[in-house]
Amino acid sequence: MHLTFLGTGAGAPSLQRNVTAIALTLSKGGETWLFDCGEATQHQFMRSALKPGKLEKIFITHLHGDHIFGLPGLLTSRSMAGIPEPMTVYGPKGIRQFIDTALSLSGSYTTYPLEIVEIEAGPVLDNGAFRVIAYPMNHVVECYGYRIEQHDKPGFLDAPRLKAEGVPRGPWYQELKQGKRITLEDGREINGADYLGPATRGKVLAIFGDTAPTEAGLQLAANADVMVHETTLEAAMAEKANGRGHSTTLQAAELAKQAGAKRMIATHFSSRYLAHDRERLLQECQSVFAATELAHDFAIFDV
Repeated sequence: MHLTFLGTGAGAPSLQRNVTAIALTLSKGGETWLFDCGEATQHQFMRSALKPGKLEKIFITHLHGDHIFGLPGLLTSRSMAGIPEPMTVYGPKGIRQFIDTALSLSGSYTTYPLEIVEIEAGPVLDNGAFRVIAYPMNHVVECYGYRIEQHDKPGFLDAPRLKAEGVPRGPWYQELKQGKRITLEDGREINGADYLGPATRGKVLAIFGDTAPTEAGLQLAANADVMVHETTLEAAMAEKANGRGHSTTLQAAELAKQAGAKRMIATHFSSRYLAHDRERLLQECQSVFAATELAHDFAIFDV
């Protein structure tokens, strides 16, 4: 899996960065989920190696414009490109009204199946490979962060041992690989779990919406392989940041440390910060949590 940051700015686009959009590519096949869709996200998409036809799901953290104004254009352009695959958009209450109103008033439509799911805190989906859970954030409007948990991968099936014990090859090998029990024609019952190597732990990714410090963040980021968190303002501006439902560099880094995250990627920077400010912001984060990296537009991070 890898993350592509299509926009890393807060509030409004600037010459240095576009507003928030993060693409999570799940596999080598290119299947992609998008987290937030700020203005001009589809432009950023075209400037990246991402394929619009591989975009399956969009998760919206909250309804502020810098996180949703790119949705109508992206959804309708997908139709104009002739992409038939279904799309699901998840977001807080009101996301359906926003999309329906934007499409209706502009005389626009989608030619593919579009499902809109209004979420609450708790499980959002489980497709057998990944589980997504929404956690409430501390922002000025209803806002969520998403914890993406990859299911553990079963260990390798010990085929040589099965052969040595006289278990013939057949379609039941797939069931054995899943740890299931099968009954052979000779009446023997074989437990696949007895022939599997150690499972591979699935990855855990925590993507925060806009938030001031909140206790829910500890659950959202607990032992995450990667935590993506906003650092809208520097440490000296904590009062201003928190008053507007945002976090500082030090506050995000402290959360990563307390939650036991392995890595933190900082994003959602105020337009007041220019390229020469990046090192200072990074140093503030790393003074508390050394395994911090700063995102920039089109940056790609392996998960």
